[in-house]
Amino acid sequence: MDMMRIIPFLWSASLLVIACGSASTTEIAAAPVDKAPNGKDLFGMHCALCHGRDGKLGMSGAKDLSVSALSREEMIAIISNGKGSMMAYRNVLTSKQIELVTEHVRSLHR
Repeated sequence: MDMMRIIPFLWSASLLVIACGSASTTEIAAAPVDKAPNGKDLFGMHCALCHGRDGKLGMSGAKDLSVSALSREEMIAIISNGKGSMMAYRNVLTSKQIELVTEHVRSLHR
């Protein structure tokens, strides 16, 4: 394959990977005091770019969450530690927020 065609592809892929894990906790801190982020909000901020709002997008190899057979504990482990190209969120989200995201993901299941 021609190198001039590969470079734009690699550049786009790199930006996508960075974007999938670039949301920060400052977005959460900026939420109004009377409305703490819930699992759906957190999922929208940190996960929807790759997984889609309904969990079915599959960008950058992201799994279709609507058909996941993972247990709650397995989901928490993947969100916390990452897997494949998905970054770990243990240093971005609190354990309570990870649990909220997990419950939202489980609600996406068909």
